[in-house]
Amino acid sequence: MQNIPRIFIDEKIESGKTFAIDKEIVHYLRRVMRRDDCLVFNGGSEYSAKLSADDKCILVGDKTEHFDPSNDLTLYFAPIKRLDDLINMATQMGVGTFVPVITNRTVANHINWTRIKKIMVEASEQSGRNSVPVLSEPIKFEDLDLAGLIVADERFAHGKEDTNKKIVGKRLLVGPEGGFSDAEFEKMDRAGVVGLSLGKTILRAETAAVVAIAKVLD
Repeated sequence: MQNIPRIFIDEKIESGKTFAIDKEIVHYLRRVMRRDDCLVFNGGSEYSAKLSADDKCILVGDKTEHFDPSNDLTLYFAPIKRLDDLINMATQMGVGTFVPVITNRTVANHINWTRIKKIMVEASEQSGRNSVPVLSEPIKFEDLDLAGLIVADERFAHGKEDTNKKIVGKRLLVGPEGGFSDAEFEKMDRAGVVGLSLGKTILRAETAAVVAIAKVLD
């Protein structure tokens, strides 16, 4: 069933239900994939489905046994210039919730959040998820709850000693292109956040996010 197209339906799905669909989905199924059957998903479940004879609706069939590979990790991230890549890859890795955090060195201030949500949907369809991540409203670093937070700490690449704290939790913070400011690091150190080493090289922000997610989920 790997080659069957997967489509996100932003409504509660049940067997026997009918959903109106956009022309672009009809075009994708009929002209690109050249088929009328597909899989639809939302809320952690996946169903078989097919186009109606008039190509105006999707008819939902039986629920499949496909397990949802999504997880409950919350990724707090500073918006970056290559945010599309970060969101795409993190969604593929199963991140459950995204929370934008405006830090002192955040430079990507004008983000098209509608586009970001579309990327989440497309990445969820492609990666076999049965749910799409939640995108929260942006918050300021000053308002971030640091309790139990894991942070991707670029200082390890400059020789900072590893705290050897056990990596436990499902709340991860990654910073902007320029890294966190000294004041932000000082505040996190005082709060006892768990610093996560990503190796001895400086990674691009979007790469650092992927490596950090993999380490936390390991």
